[in-house]
Amino acid sequence: MIKYLVRRTLGWLLMIVVATNVTYFLAWSFLDPRSNYVGRKPPVTPEQIENLLRPRNLDASVPLLDRWWAWFTGILLRWDWGVSPTGGSVNDQVGFRMWVSAELVLGATIIMTLLGIWIGVYTASRQYKLGDRIWQGISIVTLNINIIVAGLAVVILAINFNNWVGVRVFYVTGSSTEGVTGFFPVIIDALQHLALPTIALVVTGYAGTHFLQRSLLLDNISADYVRTARAKGLTKPQAIRRHALRTSLIPVATQVAFSIPAIFTGGILTETIFAWQGMGRYFLTTINGNDVHGVVAVAAFGALLTAIGALLADITVVVLDPRVRVS
Repeated sequence: MIKYLVRRTLGWLLMIVVATNVTYFLAWSFLDPRSNYVGRKPPVTPEQIENLLRPRNLDASVPLLDRWWAWFTGILLRWDWGVSPTGGSVNDQVGFRMWVSAELVLGATIIMTLLGIWIGVYTASRQYKLGDRIWQGISIVTLNINIIVAGLAVVILAINFNNWVGVRVFYVTGSSTEGVTGFFPVIIDALQHLALPTIALVVTGYAGTHFLQRSLLLDNISADYVRTARAKGLTKPQAIRRHALRTSLIPVATQVAFSIPAIFTGGILTETIFAWQGMGRYFLTTINGNDVHGVVAVAAFGALLTAIGALLADITVVVLDPRVRVS
């Protein structure tokens, strides 16, 4: 098992290096840092632009391979991912924003996954009964709700609730309040900011897991090994919990593991609605600002999360499927 994970890790590390370097060349093909200084009042001369961009390794007049080598050696020797066209450190931005996104995304992902699995098991064990039909109807509705609509609805409800109780229970924007100190006050403040975007993400995201888990579980309930377990005296809930659920969880766990990168870097709308300065908004900012180094850093971050998701999926499969563990 350890040797297998080491081989997989080395393979994914190679993939990350290749994907990141390819992204660097692609980013230079459609981003132009020089355009950030065009049209300014007063005008900036070409010489001034060159003097600003060359020390930041963003001057297009320098051969591309020279720019790439300076950037690549900076990462290898100093773990320096470069600076933006305005001089901001990419390391500082990613280092701050990835924890902001992690605070938002990881909790919501865990909740929506557990909720989706629970509802999937509940509805599959009651196929075509009232509970199954009610939850299917609710999930169909939530699956088609846009995150913008869900976010705005949650914000309106929270504002009305705050006004009703006369105390600010929920914060509508931001990930934290400045000036809050102390362990418990910081935790409470974080939860007050985290509640609304988490609710919006869970409401719009659990249904996919629900339908996948229900479909897979229905296929496994009728399998021979489950019927054999029931013939040996297990009740239907026991057979589902001990045998069918274990097998049907494998594709669900794999899907969730590989969805983490997309959730991290794709949460632009959620972060915009609730004014969270996470990786999603940073990705949009880097593209709009022709920030080559920032775009490549976001791509590398996504590749790293993909590798982590793949390794987590491998570990989950080994844990859930004894046949893979034996092999």
